[in-house]
Amino acid sequence: MPTLSIIVPVYNEEEFLGALLERVLAAPLPAAMERDIVVVDDGSDDGSWEIAQRIAKDHPERVRVFRHAVNRGKGAAVRTGLEHVKGDYTVIQDADLEYDPREFPKLLGPLLSGKADVVYGTRFAVGTERRVLYFWHSLANWFLTNAVNLISDLNLTDVWTCYKVFRTSLIRSIPLRSDGFGFEPEVTIKLSQRQVHIYETPISYHGRTYEEGKKIGKGDALLALLTVMRFAFLRDIYKESGPEILDTLSGANRFNRWMADTIRPYVGQRVLEIGAGIGNLSRCLAPRRELYMASDIDEEHLARLRSRLSHRPNFRAVTCNLSHPPDFDELEDQVDTVVCLNVLEHVEDDRTGLLNMRRALRPGGRAIVLVPEGMSVYGELDRVLGHCRRYSEAELREKVLAAGFEVEKLFGFNRPTRPGWWFNGRILRRRSFSRFQLTVFDRLVWLWKRIDGWLPWAPTSLIVIARKPE
Repeated sequence: MPTLSIIVPVYNEEEFLGALLERVLAAPLPAAMERDIVVVDDGSDDGSWEIAQRIAKDHPERVRVFRHAVNRGKGAAVRTGLEHVKGDYTVIQDADLEYDPREFPKLLGPLLSGKADVVYGTRFAVGTERRVLYFWHSLANWFLTNAVNLISDLNLTDVWTCYKVFRTSLIRSIPLRSDGFGFEPEVTIKLSQRQVHIYETPISYHGRTYEEGKKIGKGDALLALLTVMRFAFLRDIYKESGPEILDTLSGANRFNRWMADTIRPYVGQRVLEIGAGIGNLSRCLAPRRELYMASDIDEEHLARLRSRLSHRPNFRAVTCNLSHPPDFDELEDQVDTVVCLNVLEHVEDDRTGLLNMRRALRPGGRAIVLVPEGMSVYGELDRVLGHCRRYSEAELREKVLAAGFEVEKLFGFNRPTRPGWWFNGRILRRRSFSRFQLTVFDRLVWLWKRIDGWLPWAPTSLIVIARKPE
């Protein structure tokens, strides 16, 4: 059964916390959905911690509580909550009574239908119930929301809403740095950079006055604007180095087109791309195909693939592990082309990987396999990317033939980057690409294409065109 995790950041809310948690416990959820409530006391010096402990003791299967020794801010409390959530989806619930938990089903709707990765509950949609309060507060919200929209190229109406619901695996994969209310613009900008599907849905809002305990003020607005300016010029959207490298490569459009153009003459009409990542090559190869299936084993990669290519009716994103034969049971003899670029080197048992490609192909179909060349340049970048090996031409040919393929063509690709790969990975021991280096390289792809075959050293990659016998 799916589970909704509810993170409740708390700071000095003893008057409202008990009633709020009772409402969260009683709130309706979609059929068969469980709830997991994570209360994070952010250094309260009133009775909030004792109230949270009491309710957790009364509902140990649903409520867990954690505490900061000192007040660190909403963003820090949300980060602590994310370390402990168990659900498939996560919503943030302020500890006051301004937001109504009975609206959880409305917020979850676009997520459960598969349309959205994130849902924001907007307080400013026409036709919703909301308490009329401060003009200047509303104006500041409008200004700061539009500042975020300007940076992120979104058209949100309420960035500072409490109600944000995420796929848990998505929000956990994003590094969050802000401790205070800067969490709101930071997470929005980073979600836009991840190109996820964001939906808004109207919610009711029963705001408090400052006399009633409202905490956000002018200083928070200034810090929020500084946060917007800070993350406007950063691209810090993955916790892991491997996905970060893929994201960096996504900006190398000329290089990706060069790779796609190199293999395009061998690509048929029904294609299975294995290890598509975030779709850097899929975007180039999918147009004008009868069927294009892009596969990966990472759910976040698959989510981004769907986001980037869902407008194509011939496109499908599927889960498929190259080293797991059962994943190919339904794919057997289904395609005329398997594209496998920079994947085989990740598989311990690469023979099984090649056999699985052969199963998916119709007789006469082609497997297009690109692998890194030469253990002499194996370095830190290879380790970060999870490369088990780099291939020699003889080894690649031998393994392809042993898997029952005929070698139609085997050639080197991309000699210009080999010195840089060796220097960055073995000498500097870098764990990611420099965006500046990649930008310079990408702008000169027109030159690299012309001199690639003339450079006197080995290529960075090998490409084999392997045919399944008729």
